[in-house]
Amino acid sequence: MYPEYLVAPMRAELTNEGFEELLNADAVKEAVESEGTTFVMVNSVCGCAAANARPAARMAAKNGKRPNKLVTVFAGMEKDAVDAARNYMLPYPPSSPSMALFKDGKLVHIIERHQIEGRPAQMIADNLVHAFDQYC
Repeated sequence: MYPEYLVAPMRAELTNEGFEELLNADAVKEAVESEGTTFVMVNSVCGCAAANARPAARMAAKNGKRPNKLVTVFAGMEKDAVDAARNYMLPYPPSSPSMALFKDGKLVHIIERHQIEGRPAQMIADNLVHAFDQYC
């Protein structure tokens, strides 16, 4: 686990924009399996990818169409919550940061770390907005 003082600003980047932080597996299950759409952001300390992932998630969440729920789990911190979220993202391998959109409990869109690295936040956000427009 990382020291909380290190991750607190990274958590706040999302929670200050309305993302709900999920801290255990039950909260993940309730969010993902709920009716409607849920966007899950697997937050991360990783500088190169997470530095663009968080702004992209925030930009996309400000889109006209948006998921019913915006939630986040933090890799390297709440292990049970992250493991539960990743289990819903199968068959995709664990990836952080990553982002997934669920509709009525089913995975309908995912962005893995390799699709985040080296891409500007706006390009990632555009990908998410397209998915939100399609599924939300």
